[in-house]
Amino acid sequence: MTNEAIKEYITGHIPTASFDETGEWLNILVESKQLKSLATSLNGQPIQLDFLFCLTCVDYETHLTMVYHLTSSKDRTMNIVLKANVDRTTPEIETVCDIWRTAEFHEREVFEMFGVQFLNHPDLRKLILEEDFKGYPLRKDFEDPINMIKL
Repeated sequence: MTNEAIKEYITGHIPTASFDETGEWLNILVESKQLKSLATSLNGQPIQLDFLFCLTCVDYETHLTMVYHLTSSKDRTMNIVLKANVDRTTPEIETVCDIWRTAEFHEREVFEMFGVQFLNHPDLRKLILEEDFKGYPLRKDFEDPINMIKL
């Protein structure tokens, strides 16, 4: 499926979606409340983006952006990046681990390192840091009092 066909399909579901094709892959920006329904439709017919191989977050200081890299196990030339901005003060977005199982682990990491709450996640808890650790180490405003690292 071509990028044009993917864009047409997505625009049919979410007319407000914006696209960026300046990089290697098609980037799609949607509102955080629209992400779950779009993700569900992208994992079905006719597109079948059935493999989430990366899920992360980017801190832009004014907001956080969730980033999802998707591909098709049937057509490895079909790669897209879904993005959704979330509020920095109360970052939350619906989980996609019921769509792509690999998201379960990645969402836990983003929760721990950026503080994003994944609504309806089945096991949202820390992976690496101690339970009493304060702050979110990958946010730009994080200050480490022990190592004095300032990003």
